[in-house]
Amino acid sequence: MADNKIERKRVLSRKAKSEDAKSITENGISARRTTISNASASSKSQLSHMYGSLTETDQTYKLVILGDSGVGKTCLLLKFRDNTFLSGNFISTVGIDYRNKVIDIDGTKVKLQIWDTAGQERFRSVTHAYYRDAHALLLLYDVTNKSSFDNIRAWLGEIKEYAQDDVVIMLLGNKTDCKSSERVIRREDGERLAKEYKVTFMETSAKTGVNVDLAFTAIARELLSKNSDDMNKSSFKVQDYIREQTQKSTCNPCAT
Repeated sequence: MADNKIERKRVLSRKAKSEDAKSITENGISARRTTISNASASSKSQLSHMYGSLTETDQTYKLVILGDSGVGKTCLLLKFRDNTFLSGNFISTVGIDYRNKVIDIDGTKVKLQIWDTAGQERFRSVTHAYYRDAHALLLLYDVTNKSSFDNIRAWLGEIKEYAQDDVVIMLLGNKTDCKSSERVIRREDGERLAKEYKVTFMETSAKTGVNVDLAFTAIARELLSKNSDDMNKSSFKVQDYIREQTQKSTCNPCAT
């Protein structure tokens, strides 16, 4: 009986910390939106470039990028959002940040609200607060870093505990632009793990942009298919789509 009371207190304490962390972060986001609203025209243009404009859209989905610190989460987001790459040393994400991007999927305007999370353990309570209402989770590891791959099981365990049961999960092996001598995680290893957990898998490079747009587009298409009454859309298979698009890109002659 005493053990049950202790466990209940732990659960309530953890939930309270998670809600407090989310409240603090959302207050910061609210302040950011107020800043954009009150800014001058020139400043609004710059702020909109950073955080996304208020474009009218047909669907809005919340995506959260997860993974150990240093696997390239922020670089992946900025490559997709702005087609830029952070080369050299840069400051790791503190807590959580986000960017918006509107993409067109067969005539449907889809707004992706993409949350970039810190990978350090001390920020996990903040990250957990954003699992629950996420539509999709992109889970990254670094193909040159074995520990980041080994920790994927722990991340998936957290997802199972905190996220919705129907959340879309995509596993991404990042930094494939590395030298062959630097790679320690084979593609087959990632595919095997993804198959074990029944999640979608891709390899990406935030530096060169390989498969970055495809990853986010595939996620958007899968989310649309889940909410569609159209039989053609509802029968969408994300892994088949990725395979088809990858084959198309490899068949096209290289640009000179």
